[in-house]
Amino acid sequence: MTDRTLKALSLLLSYPTAELQAASPEIGDVIAGDARLTPTARDALCPLIEWLAQGEIYEVQEGYVTLFDRTRSLSLNLFEHVHGESRERGGAMVSLVETYRAAGFEPATSELPDHLPVVLEYLSTRPAAEAQDMLQDAGHIIEALGERLSRRGSPYAPVFTALLQIAGARADREAVAELLDQPDDDPADLEALDAVWEETEVTFGPDPNAGCPQVRDILARMDTPTTPASVTPGAAE
Repeated sequence: MTDRTLKALSLLLSYPTAELQAASPEIGDVIAGDARLTPTARDALCPLIEWLAQGEIYEVQEGYVTLFDRTRSLSLNLFEHVHGESRERGGAMVSLVETYRAAGFEPATSELPDHLPVVLEYLSTRPAAEAQDMLQDAGHIIEALGERLSRRGSPYAPVFTALLQIAGARADREAVAELLDQPDDDPADLEALDAVWEETEVTFGPDPNAGCPQVRDILARMDTPTTPASVTPGAAE
């Protein structure tokens, strides 16, 4: 059984498209019906869903890029926050891809395998206990990202609160504090950002020109055990 809420939260954290805008009301219905989330957490997601649905598409896309692409401290690539550009990051991504393939999935997106929307797409197809365990493992990163977004007053912050509630366990406060002690980028400081991103970008997986995963038909398939939009079936190499 597909976890509709994890799939919906994955979509909310994906790059905004016209398709996503059109699907936003149904995404809201999915979230509103999930008893794992407190009423406060469900209500807190409404401003984001409304903004995605009704905002001018280029402004919504620019807001997303400013937060998650131009602000390294808010990167949705999970291993960025614990491994940076070290060798350990590459090894961790290889292990994650092997986990996907062992479950019968092959990442088919230009995003790295540790990109949070991709991880959530995968977890939406897994048993609840497995999904909870993986979310708990990443809980300190999820909580730190949510805290940083909350400080900015971002409507994306409640997505991370919802993920923590689904995980069903508190993150390690010491680990969260350690992440929050790291520098928090200012996306308005373009010179500093250029210096940071001069490092060679990691390339991993399929054709980087494949483009972002599409929302196409994903909500219509939520109740069937099909492959998530960001992954396609594939045999292990």
